[in-house]
Order: sequence, then structure tokens, then C-alpha cells
Amino acid sequence: MAAAKEFPTEQIRNVALLGHGGSGKTALIDALCFSAGSSRRHGSVRDGSALTMYTEEEIAHGISMQAAPAFVEWEGAKVNLLDTPGYMDFTGEALAATRVVDGAVVVLGATSGVEVGTEKVWEYCKARGVPRLFYISMMDKDHASFATVLAAVKEQLTEKAVAIEIPIGAGEGFRGTIDLFAGKARLHKHGTATGEYEETDVPPELKAEFDAARTELFDAIATTNDSLLELYLETGALDPAEALAALKTAMIGGELYPVMCGAVEKMIGTRTLLTRLVELVPSPAEAPRELAQRPGLDQVVELKADEAGPLAALVFKTATEPHVGELSYFRIFSGSVATGQEIYNATREQAEKLAHLSIAQGKERVEVTRLHAGDLGVVAKLKNTHTNDTLCGSDRPLVLQPINFPEPDIAIAVKAASRSDEDKIGTGLHKLHEEDPTFHSAYDPEVKQTIIRGLGELHLEVQIERLRRKYGVQVTTEPPRIPYRETIRKTAEGQGKYKKQTGGHGQFGDCWVRLKPLPRGSGYSFVDSIVGGVIPNKFIPSVDKGVQEAARRGVLAGFPVVDFEAECFDGSYHSVDSSDIAFQVAGSYAFQKVAAMADPVLLEPIMEVEVSTPDEYVGDIIGDLNQRRGKILGMEPDGRSTRLKALVPLAELNRYATTLRSLTHGRAVHGRKPLGYEEMPAHIAQKVIEAAKKEKEEVHA
Repeated sequence: MAAAKEFPTEQIRNVALLGHGGSGKTALIDALCFSAGSSRRHGSVRDGSALTMYTEEEIAHGISMQAAPAFVEWEGAKVNLLDTPGYMDFTGEALAATRVVDGAVVVLGATSGVEVGTEKVWEYCKARGVPRLFYISMMDKDHASFATVLAAVKEQLTEKAVAIEIPIGAGEGFRGTIDLFAGKARLHKHGTATGEYEETDVPPELKAEFDAARTELFDAIATTNDSLLELYLETGALDPAEALAALKTAMIGGELYPVMCGAVEKMIGTRTLLTRLVELVPSPAEAPRELAQRPGLDQVVELKADEAGPLAALVFKTATEPHVGELSYFRIFSGSVATGQEIYNATREQAEKLAHLSIAQGKERVEVTRLHAGDLGVVAKLKNTHTNDTLCGSDRPLVLQPINFPEPDIAIAVKAASRSDEDKIGTGLHKLHEEDPTFHSAYDPEVKQTIIRGLGELHLEVQIERLRRKYGVQVTTEPPRIPYRETIRKTAEGQGKYKKQTGGHGQFGDCWVRLKPLPRGSGYSFVDSIVGGVIPNKFIPSVDKGVQEAARRGVLAGFPVVDFEAECFDGSYHSVDSSDIAFQVAGSYAFQKVAAMADPVLLEPIMEVEVSTPDEYVGDIIGDLNQRRGKILGMEPDGRSTRLKALVPLAELNRYATTLRSLTHGRAVHGRKPLGYEEMPAHIAQKVIEAAKKEKEEVHA
């Protein structure tokens, strides 16, 4: 394939397509690649044939779930395109894409406008300083309105948005666009499949709208450049080429954000967008320098996209394919790589070899001999390389700044469906984490469950589907158990005695133990108050051990007893029959007897929850937290949002992330951290005790 030829850094453009789910990103990439001829068919999201949406899970659910690369050759440049998911459950993929591109297209639906996902990706790009332009898609749909969406962008995202083209018609009457720089109408050619257009004069009925839009555009561009502004004030006009160059500078500097439009099903606007991507998005050579760390040294190195520089490439995505193995997708920030080259993984301190170096076009890969600074590539079967690793030369190790993935905020427990699945579940879950760093799993020995965590219910559902499809592991799910604790509220004392007679030596241990409550969070303390040798010193640690073992088993519902002091103050022994094990049993008996008299209660884990939400949802969130037995600690303004803190029992936070999204239409986020334990309300504690008792009876049965 011709596209596998080498492209120098100056001729490369790296662009992510970002936006809310359903805004048309995947369809747009498919159309761009078909227009440019790098894809042989015009696929469809609806029938599962779109170029960058190809996994079984994506096709089944009808949405993108991964950052998927594609590329086109256009006007002498290679444009690398990264499709990204719009649903918040797969935020990690969008963040990975923004880390390795030099420009972004924020896609909005012409009928839906600015949505929650649009706001989120705008913030991602803003945080990284990624130059971006807007593309209003689906202009051919009923009720499409370019003006309405542009106004929403200016009101909700940035006042610096400026149209560089305007539509000709809308809905069924959408026929093309007017280029505000060239002053020409570009009318879609009926019967053409790849987006060809004919250039004509501006239709008379749109002349006034064109004049107003062009004046607004040139006014905006002129104010970003002193010399242009002086010329513009003198002549009242700008040279289109100079204006376009100034717009690029302004876009890179975050001073202006161009707005375009089109309709991918009719292939209207695809060619114009490709041209603007080449003209406006900076090449890697024009992008800001990257910072890298010298391992083991307190030294930061500035890297530019230079062929002659030291090799530094960041792995931004890992995928596993049947019959192929693990695929590592990377961006070269400095230097170049060639197929067969020996490289060094500085993150894991391991040598690797780049066999079958390729570029990705959806699920297909095209082998290349060399990739230059700034390009994106993919390589299969590296021995020990994963997402966020840095590939470099062994003579000059470097570690690039990693992608800052979000922490998962929803959890469920999974259990192998069969004995054969038990043998494979650990390996499968580990591999899923390597592919998706926002997916975590771990076995919790206290609650005896394998807990998986993700960014949403759909995220976890999809990972379970992948676990079955890729690794042949079937699992069942259940809510995570809560790690309750028990404690005592009164001081009590009593005897624990163990006596066993046999034909030979017997067993004898006798101790008196006093239990006292301690302040919350104090843990466990043991006091030896034995005097006169009524229990020999060598057996005192055995009493302590017996108390601790019994405390771990609990007295009410089988949860560990905490925050108490055990004092051994009396007892007796037998010179022949006493032993370590006898006094361990005696200590255990003493604890069980005395703890039951010391007013035992259940404790529940409390989380400190912080919610960041738009102001209009504060009342709903507080109401929901109150229903979850939450205690509001306070609120403070945070720009147009409010930051709210509360203490909430962990047992009440099941599915909270999902509820929060529903309450706020996905616009609020929350974090949580463990604070400690508090006494449970009696009526709730009783339900936990009864459930534990029932479970114990079922196990014995």
C-alpha cells in the first residue's frame, strides 16, 4: 500500500477526534479515510462496518470503546487520526489519545450541540494545551442548526470560537459550505462517493450572511496579530493566505478555535476538513517540546521532534488480538525507529526488538521499514512492554511523562463460574488491566472476594465480556462485601479454662481476662498483670495469641473485633499438663465469654466523599447523600461548580457513581477515601448480624 511510505516529521499531523458519545466521530474518520482513498469502503456504525469500530464488544453495543488509529495521505502530508470513545466509562482512552496528538477536532452533533462529553473532552484538551477546532457534524439531519450550536459553543465552552465556513442549507436541504477565506461556495457533487465538490460563487441569498461571518472571522484574526491589525484597519481587508497562517498561530496559542461543519453520510465537507487539518494543525516539529526524565538522575531533558535526537517513544495503548498476541501502539517524540531495531524499555529496564514495525488502519496493520520523529506506530509481541512505558536507546535511557489515567470509581465482585475458570481468572484479569489501565482487579482476603473496579457499569460489563471472549473465563457477579468491624462498649472480665484428660499427658490452661474498650482507631493492646507466677511467663504470649485469634473471628457477625484492651490478671497452671496450645485455647475461650458480656457492637467503614458538581445539582446531590446516611461537612465554590464534602458509610455507596451521573446528566465527578470506622445504627446492624448468621448456617448445611 502506498501509504506505507516514509513521511518526514514536517509532513506528519497527529489529530484526535473527541466529543460526546453519538456525535459522529467514528463515522467522520471513516468518511475522511474513504475520501482520501486510504480506506476502500465507506463503512457504517449502524451495521458494524466502520473502519475504527471493529471489536466484538463495540459492534454489539454500537459504540466506540477504544482509541483506534487510522491514517490518510492528503496534500503531501500524512494525517494520523485517533478515534476516541465519547462515553465516560472509557475516558481513559480519550485521555491517552490527547497525550500523543498535536491537535484535536471536537465533534458536535448539529442537533444536539454541546453535551456533557463535549465539556469533558474540552477540559482534557485545555489541560494539555492541545490546539483544537470544532466540527459540527450531521448537518443533513432534521432540526440541524449551525448557528444554534455555534452560539452554544461560545456560551458554554469558549468565546474564542469563530466560524471559518458556513453551511449552505440544513437538514434535507444541506448542499455544501461556503469557505470564508476563499469567498467561494463548495457545492456537493451528486453521484460522487468520495466527497468531491464544485466551487462556485456565493449564492446571492447567502451574501449578507457570508459578509457578516467573514467580517467576524477577519476581525478575530486581526486582533491576534499587531501587524495584521494595522493593515486591516488601513485597508479593511486581509490576504486570505496571511489570514490563514495567522489563524494557525492563534489556534496553536489558544487564542482562536475554528469552527467547521459537514455531513459524513453524504460525504459533504470531508475534503475541506482534511485540507484544514493539514493547514492548521501543527506538525510535530512545530509542537511544544517534550520533557523526559533521566532514570536514576535528577535531570530533566527537553526533547523536540528531531530525527537526530535521542529515541523516546511513549506506548499509549496496548491491545491483545487472537493469533497475534499483544500489540503496543506508540508515539515517537524524538528520534526514529526501524523494523528489526534493538531498543530499550527504560520503564521496565528491559531490552526489546521491533519486529514487524507497522502503522495501524483500524484493525489492519501496514508494515513499514522506518518511522520518523512525531509519527505513530504499532508493533507486536514485545516481551514486557505495556501502556505508559517509554521506549528509547539503551545508550541514553529516558522516561517520558506518563498518561495520567483516572482512578476507577465503581466496583463489583466476580467469582469463577467453574473450577477450570478459577485457574484462568487471575491471568485474564491481569491482561485486561494491561490493555486498560483504568480497569483494576485484586483479591481481597478479608472479604474473600475478587473485586474488579472500573469507570462505570458499562465499563465493567464490557470487561467481563472481554474476559469471556479473549481468555475463555466465565464469571458470576455479586456486590462487594463490606469489611465491617466489631468492638465493645463496656469493661467485663471472666475466666477461660481448657482442661483435657487423656491416658498420658493432658492439656490444662486457665486464665482470667479483663476486656476494656479503647478509643476508635486505637487497635488492640495486651496487658500482662500476672503476679506471683500463677501463670508462668512463657505461657503469657499464648494467652495473648488466643485472644487475638478469637478476636479475628468476632462475636456478633464474624467480623474482627478492634479497639480494645485485653488484660490477663489471674489464672492457674499444671506443672505437667500445661502447654502453649492449652493457654491459647484458654485465652480464646476467655475472649469469647467476656466479649459477649462487654456490650459488643458492629462498626462500619466510613468514606470521605468529595463531589464536584455544577451548582444547579447541589440540592439533588445533598438529598441523595442524606438518604445514604451521609453527613455533609461543607461546600465551597469552585468556578462555575461547587465542591461538596461528606462522610458516607461505605455500605451506602454501592452504585453511587452511576446514581451521580444520572442525577447530574454525567456532569459531576466524585472521589472517595477511607476515613475510619463508626458504630452502626442498631436496626441496620441487626440485619447484618442476621445475614451473617444465615450464611454461616448455609455453609454448615
